[in-house]
Amino acid sequence: MPKLWIIASNIVVVACMTISVPAQTPRQPAPVDLPHGVQWTPTRGDASQMDSAALDALYRDMAAEEHHDLKGIVILRDGSLVSEHYFNGDSADTLHDIRSATKSITSLLLGIAIDQGKVHGVDDLIARYLPGLPHDGKEKIRIEDLLTMRSGLDADDTDPSTPGNEDRLDESTDWIRTVYAVPMRRAPGERYLYTSINAFLAGATVENGTGESLDEFARTYLFAPLNIKLFHWRHVPVKRTTGQGNLEITARDAAALGQLILNDGVVDGRRLVSHAWLEKSTASLVPIGDSDPYADSYGYMWYTKAEQVGADTIVVHFASGNGGNKIYIVPSCHMAIAITSSAYGTRWGQRRSQDILRRILAATTCGADGR
Repeated sequence: MPKLWIIASNIVVVACMTISVPAQTPRQPAPVDLPHGVQWTPTRGDASQMDSAALDALYRDMAAEEHHDLKGIVILRDGSLVSEHYFNGDSADTLHDIRSATKSITSLLLGIAIDQGKVHGVDDLIARYLPGLPHDGKEKIRIEDLLTMRSGLDADDTDPSTPGNEDRLDESTDWIRTVYAVPMRRAPGERYLYTSINAFLAGATVENGTGESLDEFARTYLFAPLNIKLFHWRHVPVKRTTGQGNLEITARDAAALGQLILNDGVVDGRRLVSHAWLEKSTASLVPIGDSDPYADSYGYMWYTKAEQVGADTIVVHFASGNGGNKIYIVPSCHMAIAITSSAYGTRWGQRRSQDILRRILAATTCGADGR
């Protein structure tokens, strides 16, 4: 799974901000500033059926760890805030670069564009939306091949030697031209290879299909209905939004996006994303467990993992970004969890977020009906 600043404090207690029940809740921003679709008044531990003491122990351990790059944890259950905790200078209002977790948001936006009829469907050839695409095998790539990381392009974010490795984009002054020049490695649809240029092309497909920049399309049809007013999304030369990464939102915003998935794409009675799209996005379309230690399968730019917690197997869908940035969705427990982290390019970021998830799940009571 493939830079923001790091603010560390020498005094751990000062570096952290907690909103956790039953501890006293700090004053929160006015409701107008909060994402919709979530009850932001914290739910007491007994009502949420979560172990508050276990969560407090988790936060203490994370505050005391040797790395000072964990930024925030937000836990929602049944559409309500259970607990949130911030570290190392971040707060509920801090915008954070969620890196490649952005890809999952780009997938949502592509689904919205298809729902609106501005992009026809996932079986469309991408050449329909990407004028000038070379006919060297790329003309056979479908939108679904981008979404499932099976484009066939000679691009692998885990292999810097490949022509389409994401680092080559950052060196480019014309991303479209650079991506168009990447040769084909195999036929589309044959093999999963994680590469950011697939998500970049998916974002460009949305932009060309809708006639809007990806960030403005997101503002109108996804973020505004969720009351997400402040965000930043990187632009690159040739006036493209980076559909593969570098969306900056708050941890609360990330959790609210997870809650939207739990709510089947509906917020305040308004459907933003179709049920069919969310079903395919979180489906186990491509097995990837042999190449990814943190996931079992891949859908439309969303991951799935069956986590073993005690005697229970709990299926989790998630967005994932470099450094351990996560949006976890746990349908059986009606939970959405956001983790923000600046452990970019490290070995521990992803592992730490998985450990945090497992400790949260272990602190949660889930019955046969998810409660």
